[in-house]
Amino acid sequence: MSGAQRFVDFLKRQIGLEVGSVGISVIERAVRQRIASACAADADAYWQVLQHSAKERQALIEAVIVPETSFFRYPESFALLARLAGQRLLSLAGSRALRILSLPCATGEEPYTIVMALFDAGIAAAQFQVDALDVSPRLIERAQQGRYGNNSFRGAQLGYRERYFSAVEDGYALDESVRQQVRFQCGNLLDPALLANQPLYDLVLCRNLLIYFDQATQEAVLAGFKRLMRQDGVIFVGPAEANLASRLGLQTLGTPQAFAFRYPDASLPIERPARAPQASQPKALRQPPAPPARSVDGRPRTVARHKAHPAAASLAPPPAAENDTAQLQAIASLANQGHIAQAQQACERLLAEQGPSAEVFYWLGLLSDASGQPTQAQGFYRKALYLQPQHPEALSHLAALLAAQGDLAAAGRLRVRAAQGVGKNV
Repeated sequence: MSGAQRFVDFLKRQIGLEVGSVGISVIERAVRQRIASACAADADAYWQVLQHSAKERQALIEAVIVPETSFFRYPESFALLARLAGQRLLSLAGSRALRILSLPCATGEEPYTIVMALFDAGIAAAQFQVDALDVSPRLIERAQQGRYGNNSFRGAQLGYRERYFSAVEDGYALDESVRQQVRFQCGNLLDPALLANQPLYDLVLCRNLLIYFDQATQEAVLAGFKRLMRQDGVIFVGPAEANLASRLGLQTLGTPQAFAFRYPDASLPIERPARAPQASQPKALRQPPAPPARSVDGRPRTVARHKAHPAAASLAPPPAAENDTAQLQAIASLANQGHIAQAQQACERLLAEQGPSAEVFYWLGLLSDASGQPTQAQGFYRKALYLQPQHPEALSHLAALLAAQGDLAAAGRLRVRAAQGVGKNV
């Protein structure tokens, strides 16, 4: 698409979006959709509409945002949150209510899960308040309705649905007792005035958002949360963001699979980690370990090698759902013949057609490795881990890249996770 970069730059200014986290094809598709909806003649005409219409700017942002959420996602986080809430309330001795922030809240599954988890822990409604923010008014409106389909209920433990939902014609309706505990509002995390005059929060959930930003924006966001939180507050991040939080100076609480952190000292700024120079790393650490090559039927196969792209020789897809196998095998064929750019384009097309996929983001990470782009590869591996926290190949490859940067401790923890198949804080 001619002039696509201006739309990429616009989205980065507006919401801090890093194009590599979603793929250029997702942005191009969103622009095409909005050109048609706005009845613009072409991209240039639509760009002019975008400059003069706040409504259209919001529409483009929402066309790019693809919320992925469900109730009690990463249940260990909510179990820890409930324990911490109980401990904090004991120390407060009734002096005030507990304050909790969920951002971005998308269609409401996360903030409502907070309420259900606290109710299940025996905490009364008067003892806490949940604030929920998102950049999208459309998503906020859906969250406030409290109506959900089957896709919001995943996993085997669905007892909470019996306790807090009523079956209706189009799905399930959330009880009013849960809904009234959450205050929804629109807000942009990059706005320095966001919640400026509000009391500080005890607990903050910001999960699977930082992976969409570049490093400067990630640091700015974490510094902003430090401003909004009490000195002894706790912030929960997503599995793929735990290493980032550690590298930016936050201290893990050490609870497996909860991904919970504290700021070490609210009076001190977050220290930026020193970046290990790539040229000084041993060459052997630059090459990620190759996952076992597999055929369509799952048996080991030989991967063809290509002199022009030696890193592509290690590319092989992990097991995939049956209906995706053929397309992933086609990507493998392109990569193993040395057609890295074509394989990347095939991945972006698959994302545009079918939406976010852990396997496709894992492939994009491998292809970035093969192209000598370790920073971009890390972003894709983290995106894969956002969608599938225990993706073993993504864990192993990300560990290799971190080791190449000198972060041997984080690399070791990722390798343990890959070997044990159990998610842990990194």
